Amino acid sequence: MSEPMIPRYLVDADLDKLPRYETDVIVIGTGIAGLFTAIKASDSNRVLMVTKKSLLDSNTRYAQGGIAAVLSAEDSTEYHRQDTLIAGAGLCSRDAVEVLVNEGPAGVKELIRMGTQFDKENGEYSLTKEGAHSQRRILHANGDATGYEIVRALSEKVQTIPHIEIWNDHFVIDLITLDGTCYGALVQKPDGQKVFVRGKATILCSGGAGQLYRYTTNPDIATGDGIAMAYRAGAEIRDVEFIQFHPTALCYPGAPRFLISEAVRGEGAVLRNIKGDRFMKRYHPQLELAPRDVVARAIVSEMEETKSTFVYLDFTHESSDLVKHRFPNIYEFCIRYGLDLSSDWIPVAPAAHYMMGGVKTGLHGETNVHRLFACGEVSSTGVHGANRLASNSLSEAIVFGRRIIEAIRELPPLEERSVTMPKLDRHEPLRQAIVEKRLKLQKIMVRYVGLKRDARGLQKGFEELQRQLPLFQAVLGKREEYEFANLLTCALLTARAALMRQESRGGHYREDFPERDDLIWRKHIVFHREKSVTEECITDV
Repeated sequence: MSEPMIPRYLVDADLDKLPRYETDVIVIGTGIAGLFTAIKASDSNRVLMVTKKSLLDSNTRYAQGGIAAVLSAEDSTEYHRQDTLIAGAGLCSRDAVEVLVNEGPAGVKELIRMGTQFDKENGEYSLTKEGAHSQRRILHANGDATGYEIVRALSEKVQTIPHIEIWNDHFVIDLITLDGTCYGALVQKPDGQKVFVRGKATILCSGGAGQLYRYTTNPDIATGDGIAMAYRAGAEIRDVEFIQFHPTALCYPGAPRFLISEAVRGEGAVLRNIKGDRFMKRYHPQLELAPRDVVARAIVSEMEETKSTFVYLDFTHESSDLVKHRFPNIYEFCIRYGLDLSSDWIPVAPAAHYMMGGVKTGLHGETNVHRLFACGEVSSTGVHGANRLASNSLSEAIVFGRRIIEAIRELPPLEERSVTMPKLDRHEPLRQAIVEKRLKLQKIMVRYVGLKRDARGLQKGFEELQRQLPLFQAVLGKREEYEFANLLTCALLTARAALMRQESRGGHYREDFPERDDLIWRKHIVFHREKSVTEECITDV
């Protein structure tokens, strides 16, 4: 399969003629990873936060279930480690998981000190259980609005810190590098003017790529920008074939694919097909609390078998008061569409939710590009392996955010060097509206690179995506054009990795290779723009 020809930069620019902005630390993105890391960095650095929308717009704010950490006497880091490794299906980095489970509790306590108010019962933090967790270790806030509460607390704190400057509605087009070192970023202002932002360290906290798919729980800003710009800059991209589809997103005419938290099943809700049969017993001994990839594929199988576009989530055995108290936001959202979570079966179907892979990092969030770091969903720390354990993502962001700042403290000042961007002959006009291109890409990904895959479909999908490559020869200038270029980059990498991995594991399922193959495929697929694809074998047992 030929290597997709993706250029180093999306636009042409003369950096010497552009306005220049100097800072110590550049944070790209304002979810939990960006906010927490910016706060930690501001203790001894000037920080610039850049977000393409606003401070409150990120995937984090939509996180319902909670944040996982060992805080109960009945729980232990050994249990958390084991649960994470089992969910990760043999591809987790044991060292990264060790860091997560041991440093997660301190990170959560720091969130609390920063103003996050988690739910309590009888004076103690209320802990719940989610799929594939053996213990109750999920803290939540306002029942089912954990992400929003974290973003609220951290964004309020960020705005009180004089060393942090926030640029809303600014788009980071590309990372600027020279000789394997990141010197900052090329940023487009709301009026279209470009500026070269230089910094001692650049931290990608730009989230995932849910918009690769037509049906996703992610907001419209989740366009894989960080992964794509890091790939163009020479960073290694790992494990992008592993896409987590959340099993239970609302599937109802006129309603968006709103997430129905896994915590609902954690509190006892069951899944039924359109005939009313509870079906998970046919697929996994953990029933509705099986790993997400198992539950999502089981739902698709039932939909195919019954020729339906959804299954039902049944929580009607619980009292109305309990449902409203524990899941107030989900309850209110469903009521808007005439569905009562306490008395109606709720129609649900899987939707793209989380990318396990991303920009490969070490244990301090460092990439192979000097002075470039990645944190949160954009990163591939090794914590999630082939399938993320529920509620580990928020924990990962704070644990590795703290570690990134430790690494930045050791960096010497940024040397003054003349950095240039190569001049490219871009002349192609955009013949098709970007909105049409984006929809076509999403349909290709759903059809060929979705929950169930095979060689024939993946090859066809990859070839159809390649037909969009002339985009990179066009003159791009609008945010939606940059976003589509980033989505196309991520789509090509995901399809290629999925075609290469001839087995089924975690969030990657091949109907033509339905079994997991540890003998050959207990390894990572790693992409680099200028080098051949590498396969990293896992040596620990």
